[in-house]
Amino acid sequence: MSSNKITIPFNKPFIAGKEFYHIAQAVLSGQLSGNGLYTKLCQDWLKCKINCKKVLLTHSCTAALEMAAILCDIRADDEVIMPSFTFVSTANAFVLRGGVPIFIDIRDDNLNMDESLIEDAISPKTKAIVPVHYAGVGCDMERIMAIAEKHKLFVIEDTAQGLLSCYKDRHLGSIGHFGCLSFHETKNIISGEGGALLINDPEFIERAEIIWGKGTNRSQFFRGQVEKYTWVDIGSSFLPSELMGAFLYAQLEAADKIIAKRRYLFQRYMDRLRPLELKGLIRLPYIDHACESNGHIFYILVHNLEERDLLINQLRKSGILAVFHYVPLHSSPAGMKYGRACGGMSVTNDVSDRVLRLPLYYEMTDAEVESVVTALYGFYNK
Repeated sequence: MSSNKITIPFNKPFIAGKEFYHIAQAVLSGQLSGNGLYTKLCQDWLKCKINCKKVLLTHSCTAALEMAAILCDIRADDEVIMPSFTFVSTANAFVLRGGVPIFIDIRDDNLNMDESLIEDAISPKTKAIVPVHYAGVGCDMERIMAIAEKHKLFVIEDTAQGLLSCYKDRHLGSIGHFGCLSFHETKNIISGEGGALLINDPEFIERAEIIWGKGTNRSQFFRGQVEKYTWVDIGSSFLPSELMGAFLYAQLEAADKIIAKRRYLFQRYMDRLRPLELKGLIRLPYIDHACESNGHIFYILVHNLEERDLLINQLRKSGILAVFHYVPLHSSPAGMKYGRACGGMSVTNDVSDRVLRLPLYYEMTDAEVESVVTALYGFYNK
């Protein structure tokens, strides 16, 4: 075991403002189960800020994706097009309904789904497209929505990393039929675990509420629309507790401040590391002019897997934790069992060996950024 103590972690959970106050208020309210005051406050905040038709808070982004799969009526052998370069939840949600993930390659510039490959992956069984906004940078949603409309497909935006990022002045998650958010502790706005389903087509709202409420028409009952509530559809326990909602609401109150700090740290990395890119030693993130990033991930691309392993070890010796991801889904055991790749995956395979995520968290200081930068220069100056 290494004796080097980590002094700059990859990620660090934080208190942004009135989290403890709101948690106390939730306890004093007498309702800790879901769909209370703080659930509604968070949903209203997100609906107004992102500009979508309906928001339902969930206990994870995974749960939001699973709800979207049910709402799209994904059934056995239905195909869902998605990138292989993503977290397992993106695929799992549809596999659970019997769907088949069809993996396509990513773009070399922003590491998002290569929209030019989508139509080649469409078959008579295709039901949906799932663009994943990697690092909080938007996919080409204009092209993706045009393809979906042409072929009558659903679009579910995996916006786990993209809260308050924009594509052509529209918030990510508000463009497709559905958007799925994450408030996991590694994200910009956090509640430990947590997520939300964004619904952009009003025709799905009523059924979404039923699925969200364990398959009952409980929401209609509380609005006085039915005399009693009962089991009317499939569903599950997707609601988070009020404690999670209370913590999250404090984070949302401070969202502008949090995102501004993340963007500042992201830009500081960009400015300080640009000379290494100009020398051809690393490659920095690319953000298209149509996109506004939320500063979620700062990554670099090195030359090969061996170099990345050496760099990770060198940073750890300096007390800095940097991480890689993902093992491409198309080459994972479950990915090969439940899905299949369409076309070559050369960019995905290459990038997964070379991408390295640097520490980036809300309370990170300029001095800590400088320590990471100094360690990188020390490595490459050798």
